[in-house]
Amino acid sequence: MDTDFVTLRLLLVVPAASLRALLRQGAGLASLPVEVTEANSAAAVETHLAGGSDLLVVDGAVPAQERGVICKAARGCKERPLIIIIGGDGDDTEIDGRIRRPVTAEEAGAILEGCIRARLPTRALIIDDSSRMRGIIRKILGACRFPVQVSEAHDGMRALEDLRGGKFDIVFLDCSMPGVDGFAVLSELQRLEPRVAVVMMTSTDDLAVAARAYAGGATAFLKKPFFPADVDRVLYDFHGIEAPAADR
Repeated sequence: MDTDFVTLRLLLVVPAASLRALLRQGAGLASLPVEVTEANSAAAVETHLAGGSDLLVVDGAVPAQERGVICKAARGCKERPLIIIIGGDGDDTEIDGRIRRPVTAEEAGAILEGCIRARLPTRALIIDDSSRMRGIIRKILGACRFPVQVSEAHDGMRALEDLRGGKFDIVFLDCSMPGVDGFAVLSELQRLEPRVAVVMMTSTDDLAVAARAYAGGATAFLKKPFFPADVDRVLYDFHGIEAPAADR
């Protein structure tokens, strides 16, 4: 995880004191310092947003009209925060995603950790011998909701050199490449950097390829050709956030 943020600023709009306390406890378990502030009205939210926030978490129990005003104000910020709703339903065109309602401090910590990871730049490596495919994936990642720093490698050998530095969070890996193929890279990556999420990609219709990828430790599988929505789903799953209905 990129730690350029000295402290991440979390703004809570949560009416229930018990849930606020749970989220504060969860924030205390995060992998980097989190400054938590609270607001109990749309007007208070706008005041806090003017001072800067990185992550806005709004309880779905907040009335829909007020929630809409809050989210619209956040989206209008010059450097807008990531907007996350806890549970709830209804119109979600103004938000970036939803999270489930935690019941323990540990669960709150894990959920908020995913939100924090989504707010910070995700370091992605695209490994594919096709420059055209690398360009397509780079373009998709550049247009997604989450900040992504993209690097590329055109073969397995070069990719392994890059991966040994531990600089990446997620890898988009072509199954079939000349020389060191994707499955060899996957196997070595599981040995060297098992924390890195691996998304295997292939143009084949053979279902056994997907099964082999998952068995080898891949966290997701994409069948070429795929679309921006497919990559977005991978990133939402990676962060542990539910996508807005419009993105599903």
